[in-house]
Amino acid sequence: MRVIIADDALLFREGMTRILTEMGFEVIGQARHGAELVGLVRRDPPAVVITDLRMPPGFADEGIEAATEIRRFAPQVGLMLLSQYVEVHHALRLMNEFDGAVGYLLKDRVSDLGAFAVDIRRVAAGEVVIDPELVSRLVGRRREHDPLAELTDREREVLALMAQGLTNAALATELFVSPKTVEGYVRSVFTKLGLAPGEREHRRVLAVLQFLRKP
Repeated sequence: MRVIIADDALLFREGMTRILTEMGFEVIGQARHGAELVGLVRRDPPAVVITDLRMPPGFADEGIEAATEIRRFAPQVGLMLLSQYVEVHHALRLMNEFDGAVGYLLKDRVSDLGAFAVDIRRVAAGEVVIDPELVSRLVGRRREHDPLAELTDREREVLALMAQGLTNAALATELFVSPKTVEGYVRSVFTKLGLAPGEREHRRVLAVLQFLRKP
């Protein structure tokens, strides 16, 4: 699988290139900032872009801005954004602006090489991947007028795993239940959150947005 890496730190880019190459990926380019990343993708689109969320010149959200531009002209490219810190508003922006093939992970997660490789491939396959640490922090938050208050503990667990990007099949494996049982849990979550079937909006994404949204 072909990837491009973007980060302002040379040591990080070189280290990431070595790690990914050893795991069987082909690194076809490295970028130091958003504009350079966009240029590389225009010339030779990879399967996945792996980019720091904060890059020169402002070290704000340049990675997301570059990802947004890339999605416009190369919608088939998966976008994996890395961050040093858990930033809920950035995760929400990714969920709102991208309907799939996008990930948001903490850089610390890269140390688990096997899990990182799986996450890259999930993004390439069109899935949404959200760092479990972000999900865990949000699960423990107190909310006033909680729209999720009607969910059972099991349904909240299902929704938390959905927020990490797990499919129904993956949920069944994680929870040690049948796919049919998972379908029942997911259907109940949609019903309790008032998410009726619709052609223009994806209920799974809307449910996860309600889960991630600040009180």
